[in-house]
Amino acid sequence: MNFDQATFELPRHLQALMQREQAGSTPATTGLPRRSFLKLGALSGFALGAFPLGTLAQDAAKPAGLKPTQQPSAFLHIAADGSTTITINRLDFGQGVQTSLPMILAEELDADWSRVNSVHGSNDPAYVDPLFGMHITGGSGSIAHSYTQYRELGARARAMLVQAAAARWKLDPASLRTHKGQVIGPAGQQLGYGELAEAAMALPVPASVTLKDPKDFQLIGQPTGRLDAAAKSSGHQDYGIDVRLPGLLTAVVAHPPVFGARLQSVDDGAARAIKGVKAVLRIPADRGGEAVAVLADGYWAAKQGRDALKLAWDSSAVEKVDSARQLAQYRALATQPGPRRFDADVSGLDKAPHQISAEYVFPYLAHAPMEPLNCTVRVEAGKAELWVGTQMPGLDGLAAATVLGLPPQNVQVHVQMAGGGFGRRAIPSSDYVVEAAQVAKAALAAGISAPVRLLWSREDDIKGGYYRPMHLHTARIGFDGQGRIQAWDHVIVGQSILAGSPFEPMMVKNGIDGTAVEGMKEPYEIPMRLTVQHPKVNVPVLWWRSVGSTHTAFVMETLIDEIARTTRQDPVAYRMKLIGEQHPRHKAALQLAVDQSGYGKKKLAPGRAWGVAVHESFNSVVAYVVEASLKKGVPTLHKVTAGVHCNRVINPRSLEAQVQGGALMGLSMCLPGAAITLKDGQVEQSNFGDYAVPRITAMPQIAVHTVLSDDAPTGMGEPGLPPLAPAFANAVARLSGKPVRELPFKQG
Repeated sequence: MNFDQATFELPRHLQALMQREQAGSTPATTGLPRRSFLKLGALSGFALGAFPLGTLAQDAAKPAGLKPTQQPSAFLHIAADGSTTITINRLDFGQGVQTSLPMILAEELDADWSRVNSVHGSNDPAYVDPLFGMHITGGSGSIAHSYTQYRELGARARAMLVQAAAARWKLDPASLRTHKGQVIGPAGQQLGYGELAEAAMALPVPASVTLKDPKDFQLIGQPTGRLDAAAKSSGHQDYGIDVRLPGLLTAVVAHPPVFGARLQSVDDGAARAIKGVKAVLRIPADRGGEAVAVLADGYWAAKQGRDALKLAWDSSAVEKVDSARQLAQYRALATQPGPRRFDADVSGLDKAPHQISAEYVFPYLAHAPMEPLNCTVRVEAGKAELWVGTQMPGLDGLAAATVLGLPPQNVQVHVQMAGGGFGRRAIPSSDYVVEAAQVAKAALAAGISAPVRLLWSREDDIKGGYYRPMHLHTARIGFDGQGRIQAWDHVIVGQSILAGSPFEPMMVKNGIDGTAVEGMKEPYEIPMRLTVQHPKVNVPVLWWRSVGSTHTAFVMETLIDEIARTTRQDPVAYRMKLIGEQHPRHKAALQLAVDQSGYGKKKLAPGRAWGVAVHESFNSVVAYVVEASLKKGVPTLHKVTAGVHCNRVINPRSLEAQVQGGALMGLSMCLPGAAITLKDGQVEQSNFGDYAVPRITAMPQIAVHTVLSDDAPTGMGEPGLPPLAPAFANAVARLSGKPVRELPFKQG
């Protein structure tokens, strides 16, 4: 294990992005010409519709200098018949933003919700995150960052429609009102939004608008069925994997068995002889390695061709990670000096009446989305199009442009619905998108001009993808008989997921990756010294749903519970006392979960115990009170009650689904077999047969309750995950009398 040098070089497209940022260059943010709104045909209606890259040239009639992200033209199309299509600036891969974001815009627009549908956007500059200034779906930021943006978009469009109606009726706009897709005059006269389309589209976009008083909301806060529910439940929903283009060829790639290994020899005779195989192409691979792509008429022929390849690999120049040896090295590193996030005085620790010395081990974890990774590329006439379910279409488009040697504005990314991702579709190295572009480039060099669809199998991703980092935590805590913590000395050892990414300048401070320590210490007022070590390891790592909180929440909440048990205090009362008055949202969420679960009031079934945990991530707080049992060493989770504080709720149904899904994924960390391990540099797991995920039989009852709030919404894509495992572990510890300090749980 190399603790001194980075394992792989910053990708070229990231170098270009960082250089551009350092030079102060940003995407165009000036407004569109006022008559550029109609992009889908003037006769079709009020096309507040998407504009392509390269159409940001300005004229003298700029609409109040608004940015593309503020222009209804990029987000809204109202057809002549009044049907309304809203474009989302995010990837929907199960979290429901394809419904929640349109709800926000439609609320201010006063649209007829029964006539609203939504579509994905692209890598157009209009669809950048308005807070981050880049294309991204992540950090539970879709609603939190775009709430005001989508409200203002709807309000601006509504104002334009009212202005058009006022001009037709020769009335004061202030005398008009709107309701369910209609502009209504003082005498009861009505005009549908579709009827006003042509006139409204010619008007300037107002620079400022008045938003609704939340007490007047009709959509926001109402339980609303998802716009994609019918298509998904009937099997009609298309995903990235379903893209079909004329003449499409499918590529399957043989990746190095050890990360970064290179090819020694290739015998492709048998592969080329398989019916349907069109080419065998040698291409560069992620992390400086090499790979071989088999291009064929369909997936099965391509896979058979790959299986027939005879490849010899040279891994002599790369580190071959072994999990057992890695743990020993992490333990040694935990004893060494390192940078500190917190630096409280812990000199009195050894004199404390009570002491805990603990070690926690967390393995690598795969994302394992249900839809395997895929990307379709078509290159024609100096331009390229990509069809891909991506969380970062701007970065992926730039990466493809770099590989194909094209100007970035000549690469258009069509964002597709994705079947899960959990972070795997937001890759700073753009690994599988780069790979698809490399295959397309090599195919063109071989005289093949057909569009190329790259498909990874689940085995490809689990054995050769990116992973939640392995972590080691060590803790020494001193406290008195009342549970007052006198000193807490803590060490975290694990790879940085931000090193070499666009987020490194913002989130790596003093050599510490901020994502590795998020959730440590807060919300508890405790004297902590926190040391962090970030070794460089030849294993690619990435954020995994809820990022650092996947391990920090477990450590904090099980140790807090252990102190409560040691000092014979109720774990809820102890937390309430330790939280203090500085974090009222934590208290409110925890109290709600306690009240709704019947904790401390109802009698549990024989053999069951309560477990409690509370944690904040991405500015939202989730508390769990669970019921679990332990039979012959096998723990079972029976019931989960959630108390959630995420401020204003847009769609209660989506929130409930996100908490339930997060809890189930948190449960997955506890299951035996939920670990990625390596031997001789190779990942030992390959699919669901040896990498555990929860089955339906493991799903507990989950009841979700929210704290009412009028404050602006915070994120909910990830916060449901972190507190589940520690709540479950705390129940198991009460049943067994032994603390749980390793994930997945050991049985027996």
